Amino acid sequence: MNGWFFAKLVVPLLNWDIAVQGFTNQHDILNKDYTSVLEHGAKRFESIIAAILILVQITSPLPLAGWNKMSISPAKAVLYSPDTKVPRTGELALRRAIPANASMKAIQDSLEDISYLLRIPQRKPYGTMEGNVKKALKIAMDEKESVLASIPADLRDKGSDLYASFIDGKGGLQFLLECIKDKDPDRVSVGLASSLDTLAQLELLQAPGLSFLLPEQYLKYPRLSGRGTIEFSIKKGDGSTFSPEAGGEPRKIATIQVVIDGYSAPLTAGNFAKLVVDGAYNGVKLSCTDQAILSDSGIGKNSGYGVPLEIMPSGQFEPLYKTTLSVQDGELPVLPLSVYGAVAMAHSDVSEEYSSPYQFFFYLYDKRNSGLGGLSFEEGQFSVFGYTTIGRDILPQIKTGDVIQSAKLVEGQDRLILPDEN
Repeated sequence: MNGWFFAKLVVPLLNWDIAVQGFTNQHDILNKDYTSVLEHGAKRFESIIAAILILVQITSPLPLAGWNKMSISPAKAVLYSPDTKVPRTGELALRRAIPANASMKAIQDSLEDISYLLRIPQRKPYGTMEGNVKKALKIAMDEKESVLASIPADLRDKGSDLYASFIDGKGGLQFLLECIKDKDPDRVSVGLASSLDTLAQLELLQAPGLSFLLPEQYLKYPRLSGRGTIEFSIKKGDGSTFSPEAGGEPRKIATIQVVIDGYSAPLTAGNFAKLVVDGAYNGVKLSCTDQAILSDSGIGKNSGYGVPLEIMPSGQFEPLYKTTLSVQDGELPVLPLSVYGAVAMAHSDVSEEYSSPYQFFFYLYDKRNSGLGGLSFEEGQFSVFGYTTIGRDILPQIKTGDVIQSAKLVEGQDRLILPDEN
């Protein structure tokens, strides 16, 4: 295992274990004291209980009195809140990363709020959900011309058909409204997923390339001006099989698809796409830790470019380079690491301001090993450039010694821009 990975991911967990052990020792001492008190007899016990009750009556108002005066920074509110709206699936993170116009993002925000309302375990606020859909419908109707005008001319007919389906089609907003009125949470969930999928397709039509200019010094790197899809074929190193798909046979070869995002990480995604096209990952062995699946380091191979660390902060329009984010100060990335199946580049062996030119990893996010707010301890420290969208069930079955039989760029070749190397 690389030293950087151990230091970054394992040491915080060891510190946590030490804290828990200290708490356990204190708990044992309290138990012994409590047993000693009982041995003094019932009379002594009653007097102690009375004293404790009096103490509680005196002291309990103190924390409550000072609570309203406590100042909680917005950053801590983000970290400590159980409702932190950090994307928890790759699909959601990718949808939020599309640089679409303001009207489409307003519709998206209104619809995504419904997914949080659906999590309420008991009486679900269907009235609020209905209001969200009606708000989205109003925006969609009022801003139809401006939305379609923002789609390139050669894609506008396709956009117009999608837009009509988004409003009135099966799985559109009107259908979602009917599901909400029926108060069927399962139908609402299916209708919402369909509406958001169509919305994402429209947003991608609006965003044919990068919405910002890259710094001139970075034009020497390969870059991806949009989305791409990588298909990995994985085989077991020991000759065993992967678990079967529903109703199928055990598989000797498993398929994983990763969508890589050039909108938020154009240099990182571009370098990775070029390596895939060059066949650099074919036959590469994988190694595993509890929290990641890593490719080999690429030492001794004709590997890719030493790309600077590239992270786009949420709310910004272009990435930061050679700098990490301070999550404790409220900085969160557009492409978070705290998603199961996130794909990121390892750090360079030379400097943490650069990503490895070759080594990448699948992150196996586990909320039980995360910090406050459910965020990874490593959030904002790595160049995340994509997410596993097909084959997430394969990731926990991968073991050290398994092999990437092949990696192919199956979509996005036309968006890969290579530098002039002459």
